[in-house]
Amino acid sequence: MRALKNTWLLIVYCILSAVYSFAQPSFIKDSLDKYIEREMKRWNIPGAAVAIVKDGKVAAMKGYGVKDASTPLSMTNKVDENTLFQIASNSKAFTGTAIAILDHQKRLSLDDKITKWMPDFRLRDTLATREVTIKDMLCHRIGFQTFQSDLLNWNCNLSRKELIRNMRNVKPVYSFRAHYGYCNSGFLAAGEIIPLVTDTSWDDYIKYHFFNPLKMVRSSTTYKTIIADNNRCKPYTIVDDKLILLPYANVDNLGPAASINSCVKDLANWLLMQLDSGKFEGKRVVPFEALQMTRASNTIVADMNPKGGSNFQNYGLGWFLVDYNGRKVIRHDGGADGFVTTTCLVPSLGLGITVLTNTDVNAFYSALRTQIIDAYLNLPYSNHSERIYKVVSANTKTENEEIKKMKEAAAKKSIPAMLMEDYAGTYTNEVYGKIVIRSISSPIYIGNDNTPKPGEKSLTILFTHHPFLTGKLEPMGENDFLCTYSVATYGIKKINFIVKEGKIKNVIIRVNDFVDRMEYEFTKE
Repeated sequence: MRALKNTWLLIVYCILSAVYSFAQPSFIKDSLDKYIEREMKRWNIPGAAVAIVKDGKVAAMKGYGVKDASTPLSMTNKVDENTLFQIASNSKAFTGTAIAILDHQKRLSLDDKITKWMPDFRLRDTLATREVTIKDMLCHRIGFQTFQSDLLNWNCNLSRKELIRNMRNVKPVYSFRAHYGYCNSGFLAAGEIIPLVTDTSWDDYIKYHFFNPLKMVRSSTTYKTIIADNNRCKPYTIVDDKLILLPYANVDNLGPAASINSCVKDLANWLLMQLDSGKFEGKRVVPFEALQMTRASNTIVADMNPKGGSNFQNYGLGWFLVDYNGRKVIRHDGGADGFVTTTCLVPSLGLGITVLTNTDVNAFYSALRTQIIDAYLNLPYSNHSERIYKVVSANTKTENEEIKKMKEAAAKKSIPAMLMEDYAGTYTNEVYGKIVIRSISSPIYIGNDNTPKPGEKSLTILFTHHPFLTGKLEPMGENDFLCTYSVATYGIKKINFIVKEGKIKNVIIRVNDFVDRMEYEFTKE
């Protein structure tokens, strides 16, 4: 009788455990769709996709909005769980995990010097060249400022080997290992050690060790794959509160740092594996010891504001590590032209989240991530999206006002200090290489008195390593010009020519922080 009673108690316990396990917070059950749809309108996001995994199951997975903002909502234009987005730097967790596997297999060590595998590798500093390790590259502590050298690296026409070789030309902002500085080229260099160890390209390694066993059938690592796919989101940015269609960025050459295309259905499997100690559908995909390596803190990123629920932010191997209301949160974001995305793990809650969006001017993707975590922590509701939007809107307003003032200055058609053709020529920067500034005369026109009038001269910047990109220069007075880039991602910036002894010697090039936060001085040949 006692055995029978114990059996029934066990059955009841299992039933209650299962019910509790599948029970979802009211925000997830009742409010998630409405919240997402409302906040997408607030941020002017055409399309988004979200997946939540909890306790080994998919708790929610859905697409919202449209893939193409120029076309009405329809079955063929609706975002679904299989719609592709460029996930950019979310690729880094795949690369970090791949190298951690090789370390676990003793095929390499995270503490190996880069020069062990790449004997001709160089950084500008000889000490850094001699001492820099694979781990240094994977945790952003080689001395570069965040995004430094991405003016060249991002969406350019150079090969992976050429970009790695060019790292020796970059003058680091910080001392070696002194500060965190997010470095795409560093991740590229680390990822390109994989083919040296395995005789398999990074792309194939990711495919055969992650995509295939995790049934990530829609995921890929190349530009040509996403542009050929019918179920893909188009990329957008926002300029003057209007959606602007962008070309897809071709970042194949930054593969280990940025080139994965994926969808929430595939990424849900990636998260399920991460939360099941490296297993997927009962089969071992990644050694748990390798996952632990990627989640160990290596670099201090920042102290956080405790009022926001976090005290610190560190970096592992392809993951940011944050404490949030007493829980360890493992996450990464990705930003490409027209896309911002996130993947996130809260192991103590058995929770994984991915949010993909197809504009690069929104913080909704991260706000939603926090909103979902709050729901599972049973924290009081606070609309993070609304709060962050107010801050972002204020900053955007300030930036737009500054651009407006620069445009007004350019509209006055001030006469520059030198002749327009004097500014023309070839300019060189040791990191980027060459740009060409051309002076172009507009056609002669007939004035009101029927006499021919000479056309105005204008200046255009051509970028050797970005053939698709130009910069239209309009004089603002003296040697200052307003540069409007042909691709909105790069922005509208004031650039300056430097004149010495009556001759133009240099030009200072700036782009949006989204691409590169540095100023680059080019010298006239």
